[in-house]
Order: sequence, then structure tokens, then C-alpha cells
Amino acid sequence: MTVATTQNSLIDQQHIVLDDVSWEFYEHLLEEVGDRPIRVTYDSGSLEIMAPLNIHEHWSSRIGLLIEIMCLERDINVLPSGSTTFRRKDREKGLEPDECYYFSNIDAMRHKRGEMDLAKDPPPDLAVEIDITSRSIAREPIYAALGIPELWRFDGKQLTVLRLSPYGKYKPQKSSGLFPFLQMDEFNRFLKRFEDDDHNSVVRAFQKWVVTLR
Repeated sequence: MTVATTQNSLIDQQHIVLDDVSWEFYEHLLEEVGDRPIRVTYDSGSLEIMAPLNIHEHWSSRIGLLIEIMCLERDINVLPSGSTTFRRKDREKGLEPDECYYFSNIDAMRHKRGEMDLAKDPPPDLAVEIDITSRSIAREPIYAALGIPELWRFDGKQLTVLRLSPYGKYKPQKSSGLFPFLQMDEFNRFLKRFEDDDHNSVVRAFQKWVVTLR
């Protein structure tokens, strides 16, 4: 095992990268990390450990809240699954999305106990990726290898909807396959408002707006 990036500490530098890491080491590290707010990304022997910044978590919770409000107001059955660790040993890939949601397989996944193995368990229908921090391991190909159909990527300014193609790569879309009624330009405008307006006023305005959509 070699250290690809020398860091003084995880907290000070926010992330550390290791190369030549075994799958067994990755699984052991996940057990040690437990419920700590740390993201662990694994891709074919490369492993990245990151402690998300506050701004990262702010955007994750904002987008997650708007999604859940949208599902509530539109009576869409959803199972939020947060930052669950998803992995596939046969593809040597694993990560935790910032947020994720099931819209199908809800009954089966609601009663799921123990760790997730996407070689056996269905992937979430939607994952949210907050991409405002420089990473050493590209996560989009990992999401694709895990078979997550739709990925919402937010770079701090713009949210982009990506759909997984039959060729195993994500393609940008103008609208969401899960929320075809949603005007993404307007959704992005609500996200932008969080920078200047108070949280509750943005949420209330979004709640009133989403009810009017057809």
C-alpha cells in the first residue's frame, strides 16, 4: 500500500488518498469509520478518505430537503437513504452518495438489514453528488459501475441531471426521468436563492411553486 498524497491530518487537509489498497482493507476501514461523517471512495485499489466541508453538507441538505418536499407535495412514494455505503466487490468499487433515494423496490429496501451489496441488492434510483471539493478519484464512473440510473451533480452553482446510458456512461439531460414535471432551470433558481435569502423563505416559496406544476 502506498500513500498517493501526503497529508498532515484528515481534518486539516480534508482528504487523504491511498493506492494499492485491497478490498479487504477497504471493508475493514468502513467498519472502523462506522457512522462518522467521513466519505470513503474505493476504485480498483485506489482509496480516498474525505471529511466533507460545512458548505458541502449545507448544499446536500438543501437539495435533499427540496426533493423530499417535492415528493410530499406531489404524493410520490420515496425512501430516502442518505449517505448509505454502496459497493460491489466484483467491480471493486464503492462510495457513499451525498443523498440517495429509492422510488422502486421500496418495500424490499425498507426492511433491508445489514450492509448493501449491489451485486445482490438493487441500487437507488437517484443519487445526489455535491462536487464542490477537489477529489483525486473520479466518482461519476463509480456511480455508473454501481448501476445508479440517475445522478444529480451540483458544482456549487448549477445542478445537472445525468442519466445512465445503455453504454454505461452518464449523459446530461434537460429534465429528470424521475420528475418529468420539474423545470430544472427553475429548480436551479431556487438553489441560487439559498445564497441570499433566509432558509425558511426559500423552502416555503419552493413548496408553493411545486404544487402548481403540471
